[in-house]
Amino acid sequence: MKPASISSDVRAIRSSQHEADAGRANYVGDTACISCHKKQGLSYLHTSHYLTSQLANKESVRGSFQEGSNVLTIVDPAITAEPFLYFKMEAKNGRYYETAVTGWGKQVQTRTEPIDIVTGTGVRGATYLYWQADQLYELPVSYWTDGRQWINSPGYENGSVDFSRPVNPGCLECHATYIRPLSLDPETNRYDRNSLVTGISCERCHGPGAEHVARQKAGSASASAGQEILNPAKFSRDRQVDLCALCHNGIQREAIAPAFSYTPGKPLSDYFRLLQTDPAEHPDVHGNQVGLLQRSRCYESSPNMTCSTCHDVHAKEQPAAAYSAKCLTCHQWQSCPVSKTKGHSIANNCIDCHMPVEPTRVIVSETADKVVRATMRNHWIKIYPGTGKR
Repeated sequence: MKPASISSDVRAIRSSQHEADAGRANYVGDTACISCHKKQGLSYLHTSHYLTSQLANKESVRGSFQEGSNVLTIVDPAITAEPFLYFKMEAKNGRYYETAVTGWGKQVQTRTEPIDIVTGTGVRGATYLYWQADQLYELPVSYWTDGRQWINSPGYENGSVDFSRPVNPGCLECHATYIRPLSLDPETNRYDRNSLVTGISCERCHGPGAEHVARQKAGSASASAGQEILNPAKFSRDRQVDLCALCHNGIQREAIAPAFSYTPGKPLSDYFRLLQTDPAEHPDVHGNQVGLLQRSRCYESSPNMTCSTCHDVHAKEQPAAAYSAKCLTCHQWQSCPVSKTKGHSIANNCIDCHMPVEPTRVIVSETADKVVRATMRNHWIKIYPGTGKR
């Protein structure tokens, strides 16, 4: 990659606050990591982990703000207590806003709040947050990529004007590297705004890097010099999977430690208590990739299998079918009954049959006369009836 591209990417890191966060000792920020780890670092800038939250700007805010396509209208007055309610998305002086408009004639009332933070990469959509002093709230309108449409933010009541849904630390823990809550209450939405580090940074998985950077600059590249930085590849299988499970193991759990206190390499059970679920139940696909994977025979039969067996976290995500090559390192395509009718072509896509996309019951938006559900890849690898024609 040309130096100009490197400097451009580094500027992007700084502008999106992927730098050392205020108040936490020994953290140095992604720029310091990329100076030595260019290949992994620059590739990582384009991953969903890195982009899972960003400050609002022209590149990160999704959806049309142009007249004619920037309005979400509640079309049926019978379903809303607010007369003639609609939402309007606008861009002014380099900032972005959501406005609720109700009433008619001289009785029109409006409320406008800015888009300050973007959550979601835009693959499925994006939800927006705004600051009110030191309090953080979710805005009522989100962008949905499928259909390029504005929808009610998941969790908001259809047909209402509500800007008051608080964003608590548990929500941010999976969408940001760090933010310092101003209260020990797990339901708080008060934060030190300047401490926010958006997205998932290098140090979220590798731990604080100040000592590592200092040793490298001092030329202390001895065999023990790397011990002060965490390398998840050297964790046991359980600890590797725990690192992913921090954000990819569903919501059926109770926090027993403060948000952002988890240390990579430590048992996740020290930070969360799993809630009892029916073992026969089909778990929801939202954020539950680890829990579903652990039910798979592939995982149970492969003592070394982890999330990294298929996923390179430093590289941009591949199309789903591309992961079929991973399946065929253990399985023979000829052993699949569907091969009798489809032949070798089935080797091009094991995924859609054995890891189908399913709707989630967790992320649901009821907007006017339609219901929008997020769909996600089921990581319970098995034979699903009806997914392949024989």
